[in-house]
Amino acid sequence: MAPRSTAQKRLLKEYQQLARDAPPGIVAGPVSEDDLFKWECLLEGPPDTPYENGVFPATLSFPKDYPLSPPSLKFDPPLLHPNIYADGTVCISILHPSGEDPNQYERPEERWSPVQSIEKILLSVMSMLAEPNPESGANIDACKLWRDNRAEYNSQIKKHVRESLGL
Repeated sequence: MAPRSTAQKRLLKEYQQLARDAPPGIVAGPVSEDDLFKWECLLEGPPDTPYENGVFPATLSFPKDYPLSPPSLKFDPPLLHPNIYADGTVCISILHPSGEDPNQYERPEERWSPVQSIEKILLSVMSMLAEPNPESGANIDACKLWRDNRAEYNSQIKKHVRESLGL
């Protein structure tokens, strides 16, 4: 058996930690023991939000130089949300490469750093579901709907949640 890379050791350690003590509403782990770089996640919709009662599948994909570079997170099926692209890819500061933001929207401490963890990423995404950031929109239609017609935005999300539950 080949020796594990630094990234593999870190991913295995984080998986063991999450398996022992996952935050409420989060289930995550590698798709297979053979590939620690691709994880399946299930995130519960935060209470008191239109996502409440929903369970949303997502994939975390890690680069070979993790934790130096951030992973990417993609919901499948995609969610309607100002900070989630139409293809389901999440746009959130913690998943942006470390250093200065070329667009100067984010402070360096908001962006990725190797001290971040998978748990912190997933908690940040759950927080993002509860509190969108329309200033940094990934889905312009969702941003407009959220800003201009919150009732319709909430209604569409609740409909998605009901459908995902087979109701």
